[in-house]
Amino acid sequence: MTEIPDDRYDAVVDRIEEGLATLELDGDEDRYELVIDEASLPEAGQHEGAVYEIAVEDDRLVDARYDEEATEERSEAAQERFDRLSERPPDDDEE
Repeated sequence: MTEIPDDRYDAVVDRIEEGLATLELDGDEDRYELVIDEASLPEAGQHEGAVYEIAVEDDRLVDARYDEEATEERSEAAQERFDRLSERPPDDDEE
């Protein structure tokens, strides 16, 4: 497992399985994955797609702030992409 440099990161809950939350972290040059106990996250953000600002020290989560607004924006953007992709292209006869 790649060591995560001590720093603050934007993070997204990628998945939650058997009480463990996997966070995807965006660093300046790399992406990291941090697996933590789901209960260590604020209850409102204990779901896939939740966006956080976190602090990591010694490969451990030391602070997590749930960003409800960023979570909603991310969810809306994903829904818009899905809607665009699910639109049926016009038939050759239609214009």
